[in-house]
Amino acid sequence: MRTYKYLIPLLFFCFIASFSHSYAYAEEHTSSKQLAIQVDGLSCPFCAYGLEKNLKKVKGVSEVEVDMKTGKAFVTIISEAKVTHAQLKEAVKRAGFSAKEITAVKKK
Repeated sequence: MRTYKYLIPLLFFCFIASFSHSYAYAEEHTSSKQLAIQVDGLSCPFCAYGLEKNLKKVKGVSEVEVDMKTGKAFVTIISEAKVTHAQLKEAVKRAGFSAKEITAVKKK
């Protein structure tokens, strides 16, 4: 039981650290577009973390934010990057989920 005492804070720290890196990278590349991916099967923070990690591996993706309540992953892509919907769906599939719909998010 003692080993779990340190595991949860460590995983939480890794989760938070990944967010800070992605936001810093996104600020460097102001010319970008955002997509929303409807994902089936998100049930816990570890699922969301795995999905986020796989989406960030796609070249051209600068930021990923997963909303478990709505089941959506919001992906920010550098405008110069040639990221296809097929690449994003494959990343979602590698994480163990299925992408139902990918839509553009209008900037405010």
